[in-house]
Amino acid sequence: MARSVIEERLRNAILDGRLPCGLALRQQELATLFGVSRMPVREALRQLEAQGLLQVVHHKGAVVAPLITGDAAETYGLRILLESEALRLSIPRLREADFDTALTIIEALEQETDFKEMGRLNRLFHMALYSQAPNQRLLRLAEQGLAEEERFLRFNLSAMGLGKLSQDDHRDLLAAVRQRDTTLAVELLTLHLQRGIDAITRYLSQGGTHD
Repeated sequence: MARSVIEERLRNAILDGRLPCGLALRQQELATLFGVSRMPVREALRQLEAQGLLQVVHHKGAVVAPLITGDAAETYGLRILLESEALRLSIPRLREADFDTALTIIEALEQETDFKEMGRLNRLFHMALYSQAPNQRLLRLAEQGLAEEERFLRFNLSAMGLGKLSQDDHRDLLAAVRQRDTTLAVELLTLHLQRGIDAITRYLSQGGTHD
């Protein structure tokens, strides 16, 4: 229990920028802060590293990872493969309740002005569509990619101007999924994620960072 609480609190602090990029996280300091031994702290840091939120740096230990790295476009390309497969497997098994959940999230996104919350809702929307895929490892990998994107979106949705455009994409994608049109749904998802590749490419070409 201690590990999951520590992981969640650190994850939220990284996602909303309270723990900035490049900050070293010391196990003993965190153990003292949370009033626990170093073991649950160590396990929490390992989980955050697996999610791409921390990096292990020589002589510094675990540090908060950059928002976007040079291979981010390649990572997005891999996400297209993983999430397309998750969507393909999930569509035949989705229930009306899943469609309702996805629509509710879109409506919330259209009203939301807090980019931190938009990033979280974006992740929840996609996972609602992938949720019935029977391959749990595939789902974990898909959610990991979405978690990495969530952090980038929290700081850059405004600059990218993707808010309204993304919801148009989401509505079209949900409509195809409701119709059980797997071919069209995968095509729309691919185009949607390609926008992310384009945005990240522009971001990196402009020397984008977040300190």
